[in-house]
Amino acid sequence: MTAPTRQAIADQIAAELGHSFEGEIRIGGHYASAVRDGRIVYLSGQVPRVGSTVVVTGRVGEAVSLDQARLAAQICTLRALAILRQTLGSLDAVEKMLRVIVYTQSTPDFTQQSEVADAASDLLHRVFGEAGVHTRTSVGVYSLPKNAAVELDMIVAAREG
Repeated sequence: MTAPTRQAIADQIAAELGHSFEGEIRIGGHYASAVRDGRIVYLSGQVPRVGSTVVVTGRVGEAVSLDQARLAAQICTLRALAILRQTLGSLDAVEKMLRVIVYTQSTPDFTQQSEVADAASDLLHRVFGEAGVHTRTSVGVYSLPKNAAVELDMIVAAREG
């Protein structure tokens, strides 16, 4: 029996969360969702949008719980993986996750931004194994686009070719 592919694992996680990220992930402006420079791929920030709806909105520590914020971080990560698949043709073309930055729209007294980011890091490790281990910054911010609770961006090393 062969091990499941990275895409199969990502699809399984999406199904566990009750969402699908099939089809094109669209952007809403004059920027690229991903830019490849040699082996390095830079991904634009992703909010927890499913289809055309941002599914987790509001400030963490106020309208949004830690668990809801962690779900938002997972959705952001799955959107980023869908963009990587569009850009590279397959998640198997990812050699290594390099850097992840997670922004959490939070109250001044909320200090668990790293626990929110852990949900993204854990998901990447589940999909990519050791290749999913990355450097990371988790930041609390006052507001995010579309009132999203979380936004995530990443930098990835792709395989040659």
